[in-house]
Amino acid sequence: MKYTEFINKYASHPHYEAPKGSKLHARSWQTEAPLRMLLNNLHPDVAEDPSKLIVYGGTGQAARNVETLKKIIELLLELDENHSLLVQSGKAVGIVRTHPQAPRVLIANSNLVPAWANWEHFEELKERGLMMYGQMTAGSWIYIGSQGILQGTYETFVECGKKYFNNDLKHKLIVSGGLGGMGGAQPLAATMAGATYLGVDVDPLRIEKRLKTKYIDKMTADYQEAKNWVLEAKEKGEALSVGLVGDIGNVLEQLLADGIVPEIVTDQTSAHDPVFGYVPNSLTLDEAIELRESDQAAYKQMSLKSMARHVGFMLEIKKRGSIVFDYGNNLREYARQGGEENAFDYQGFVPEFIRPLFCDGKGPFRWVALSGDPEDIYTTDRALMDAFPENTHLIKWLKEAQRKVAFQGLPSRICWLGFGEREKAGLIFNDLVKTGKVTAPIVIGRDHLDCGSVASPNRETEGMIDGSDAVSDWPLLNLMSNTAGGATWVSFHHGGGVGMGFSQHAGMVVLADGTEQAAQNISNVLYNDPAMGIFRHADAGYESAKINAEKFNLKL
Repeated sequence: MKYTEFINKYASHPHYEAPKGSKLHARSWQTEAPLRMLLNNLHPDVAEDPSKLIVYGGTGQAARNVETLKKIIELLLELDENHSLLVQSGKAVGIVRTHPQAPRVLIANSNLVPAWANWEHFEELKERGLMMYGQMTAGSWIYIGSQGILQGTYETFVECGKKYFNNDLKHKLIVSGGLGGMGGAQPLAATMAGATYLGVDVDPLRIEKRLKTKYIDKMTADYQEAKNWVLEAKEKGEALSVGLVGDIGNVLEQLLADGIVPEIVTDQTSAHDPVFGYVPNSLTLDEAIELRESDQAAYKQMSLKSMARHVGFMLEIKKRGSIVFDYGNNLREYARQGGEENAFDYQGFVPEFIRPLFCDGKGPFRWVALSGDPEDIYTTDRALMDAFPENTHLIKWLKEAQRKVAFQGLPSRICWLGFGEREKAGLIFNDLVKTGKVTAPIVIGRDHLDCGSVASPNRETEGMIDGSDAVSDWPLLNLMSNTAGGATWVSFHHGGGVGMGFSQHAGMVVLADGTEQAAQNISNVLYNDPAMGIFRHADAGYESAKINAEKFNLKL
């Protein structure tokens, strides 16, 4: 298929869709895979706003603009196994000589020298067409819709239940703000964990999207109706999720006034971006859009004050007995800047619930069927259940996901696997391709939120016991080890999840195409990647990570 024909069929802006089936359009599956995943990121069922190439997280893009996207597509269609494509903040900037086991695409997004690493300088560059925000998996072409964060959210809620509620979230109410690409996973994760859930978002289209994809059960713009639904469900012990159109700060204020204290409160609004993510409580959505265009400085100040108010209500609810935790959107930091001095009086979800898993080398393991055939995912589900019969938690998750998770774009799956398990799973997938039990290759990736791939002092590396929260050597080492190991494409980003100046993180994707070369690359990458989590936490002094290093014979 010629380039123009391909663009017309799969990438006619703003309509994007990944090719399906076993037919190649590029020269090999090594370049077909990133090409399909790039387009899948922009599929209307996956992306928040394909017209602006925004995938999720307020402004997280897959490419800088339509012209640069077309150039990336053109180069991927022609790229051979002895060259690699360089992508700088969503723009193809060159092709370098490499070799067949090297990554076919090397991506760097939103990276700025530390003294200039702030939203103001970033926006200046973006306005001049020199940069884009890659978020985490938007600019690294491995976003799979809300399912991508679903199990991590589920694991967080389950761990919260274990720690504070005797392992039972039945008759418990979770309240949270934000139902976009990340927050949209919370209602389904909450009900899968057995809780009742109330989610609040100012944008009705976001809630409607979660209804369409079956991530949320009910929607209303009436506070009283939403309150009645969730309180009745909580009383009955029903796992019901409700999306309420409104401002989360106002809703928390009203809950306090009504004497309602949810058992759990968190937040996943796009607070990481005070201008283009968060909506101040004093503005309607239309007013916010208008002010963003006319006066960003004034808008930011309104956001910071609104976040301070928002967090103030969360702190008051905490005083009244709620378990309150930050879900990694940097809300606390911007609330502090807005005047809430005690914003950090509640912890983030990683030190509260997830760090023990990181010490085991566990984290989000995701894969996508490039065929577009859901049966290929169900085949991989069965293969994993057969391979890990003792992992009852995994088996329960996969069965629940089959029943409750709607695919967005190319069929995909996510689960949390640890060191050793990831390599075993990847080789199983490669064998399924080799033996024809699935109809086309599979790509294996993860969130950048993983055990050894990120430095983010207000999120993944918050409260490290040795004080190394801000040391970003670790994601750089992760990037280099996955590149050396033979990942199919790798990425290094700044700011994703918590905003400019607050994090650096690395991503990887490796292809399972049934070949011996793929098996070797999978074995290397899916050993190196989780090993980095154990290395990082053992070095910081976590005893469980040291025990795991010895258990797995990892050389420290």
